[in-house]
Amino acid sequence: MSIRNIAIIAHVDHGKTTLVDKMLVAGKLFKDHEKPGDLIMDSNDLEKERGITILSKNVSVNYKGTKINIIDTPGHADFGGEVERVLNMADGVLLLVDAFEGPMPQTRFVLQKAIQLGLKAIVVINKVDKPNCRPEEVQEMVFDLMFSLNATEEQLDFQTIYGSAKEGWMSDEWSKRTDNITILLDSIIEHISPPAIKPGSLQLLISSIVYSPYLGRIAVGRLHRGDIKTNQNVSLCHRDGTIERTRVKELNLFDGLGRTAVTHVQAGDICALIGIDNFDIGDTVADYENPEPLPPIAIDEPTMSMLFTINNSPFFGREGKYVTSRHIFDRLKKELEKNLALRVEETPNADSWNVYGRGVLHLSVLIETMRREGYELQVGQPKVIIKTIDGIKNEPVEELTIDVLDKFSGRVIEMVTRRKGELLSMEKNDDRTLLQFHIPSRGIIGLRNAVLTATAGEAIMSHRFIEFQPYKGEIEKRLNGSLVSLDTGTSIAYAIDKLQDRGRFFIYPGDEVYEGMVVGENSREGDLTINVTKGKKLTNMRASGSDDKVKLAPPIVFSLEEALEYIQHDEYVEVTPKCIRLRKIFLKEHERKRSRLAAS
Repeated sequence: MSIRNIAIIAHVDHGKTTLVDKMLVAGKLFKDHEKPGDLIMDSNDLEKERGITILSKNVSVNYKGTKINIIDTPGHADFGGEVERVLNMADGVLLLVDAFEGPMPQTRFVLQKAIQLGLKAIVVINKVDKPNCRPEEVQEMVFDLMFSLNATEEQLDFQTIYGSAKEGWMSDEWSKRTDNITILLDSIIEHISPPAIKPGSLQLLISSIVYSPYLGRIAVGRLHRGDIKTNQNVSLCHRDGTIERTRVKELNLFDGLGRTAVTHVQAGDICALIGIDNFDIGDTVADYENPEPLPPIAIDEPTMSMLFTINNSPFFGREGKYVTSRHIFDRLKKELEKNLALRVEETPNADSWNVYGRGVLHLSVLIETMRREGYELQVGQPKVIIKTIDGIKNEPVEELTIDVLDKFSGRVIEMVTRRKGELLSMEKNDDRTLLQFHIPSRGIIGLRNAVLTATAGEAIMSHRFIEFQPYKGEIEKRLNGSLVSLDTGTSIAYAIDKLQDRGRFFIYPGDEVYEGMVVGENSREGDLTINVTKGKKLTNMRASGSDDKVKLAPPIVFSLEEALEYIQHDEYVEVTPKCIRLRKIFLKEHERKRSRLAAS
């Protein structure tokens, strides 16, 4: 059977997962969705809620005698570790672009990787049913983007398909509506080359890992050369140059949404190997007698770190199943097995670890997954990784894109330049302006919250890592201090009402608080300790006007990412299965004073 291996590239929310679902339907895997409105490919709860792809997945469709292996890739640069390895399994890519927004920074990030690997693209301009779409302009933008990424002439000569994945149609002209997406499947067979198979002995690069509670870690990769059989003896070539002899106990091929056990796999197909141990991503499975390793996958370095520690707040153990340091460390080690861009480093304190990742989103997805699994932990302020290159202090710099209404553009430029951002371009489109900056990663921490507040929630913001550049100097931090609880107990509406002029609150009346917990933002610099548990003194005297109803401003409720970006260096985010709380590292006021004196 003829084979095509394709990866799908798209920015977050451009319709990639919907398109894959329609391809599965077109491949007669389903009559239509088994659960209406459910996206088959976003299997993870977090993916369904956020509408983003975090983990790459493999499915296959049989169409006109050709097996099309579809690899769904993450669209966000924070999951670069995932992107890097899955593109190694592909022979071509579908570049999916929104007919109004055009190619976005995250699209650029993944496309750049594909072009460097020499993959040919089919451009799919999606959502042409939108009333404000501009498909012809977007097609030109895609060409310009590919040209700027040094695409070859062959890569620039790409096929363009227009349509609406949501409505289930594709066509070679955006104004000519059809009733199916078969033109896309025909284009894949026609324009994407079958796997190039070189003569020689067995070579398979392990590009992904599937974890099974029954079988353990399963290696997934594309067979570059030769063939492989069940119970075959093979050599496992590690990244460090060592070679280990092992045996493949079982072989699986991807068939539809699942895997099918087979006895033999030929070069060019993507398969899963069961039974080999002690492998890592980037290792090569090679011939037993004459092993020849493939070049290992180059993985993007982490750019950010956070301190993970056990939950030692007065409320620890109330909600979580896993609260000890052993539980947390075992979970982090398990994550390392499949999360390629993650690093974990033990600290002198046995109860805490430095965890390195690609950005706040990358690390917050791990934290969110852990809390849903029943873990309790505390996380420190995100810190960017500073490198010394040729004796000069360097820091990660990112390309930041903000799409905003014209009237807010001046305010946004001022906010970004104050954080050492450098304006590269301004592009006006109707009543919106697209701003492009280079900004240190430090400047992005906490920026999203500030920009959304300044633009009444109208800004669309995305960023991607470019490179390490010389240190840009100090960046102004959050000026407002914290409102810190003086006592442990239940917060009372009367107390909060009397303190409203002091700042904005993060808690509702009736919420439990403890001494040292951050309950709000001070309206001035510096921290302020307040008592939100103090009730009204009751007397038998009444006075006109003193017993009016309490009127409270609604509290600010942070998401996990917002909380991580908000905290100061002397604060933690306490994460439990039910709550996200902010707290001071030192809960007692005298301990905080002593710490400040020691630091000055």
